[in-house]
Amino acid sequence: MKAVALAYRPVGLALGVTSGLVAGALFKQAWKLVSHDDDAPDATDQERGWPEVLVAAALHGAIFGFVKAAVDRGGATATRRLTGVWPA
Repeated sequence: MKAVALAYRPVGLALGVTSGLVAGALFKQAWKLVSHDDDAPDATDQERGWPEVLVAAALHGAIFGFVKAAVDRGGATATRRLTGVWPA
């Protein structure tokens, strides 16, 4: 079991990077749909108001969390199917 968990670490790291890239791309598309603006506001953008900045941050966090959980769960499930052990 320890060997599977150790072997899963680089896979988990690669999946984490991939999920971050996917989440970023999904957020960019979602923000375009919601705001009709190509760029989401930065927290320090003086031209954008509090509501817009906070909505963008909440949407970004929700998408990132969803994608990360889905990718992590999928990776763990695939590992169990291949090895018979759930990576911990």
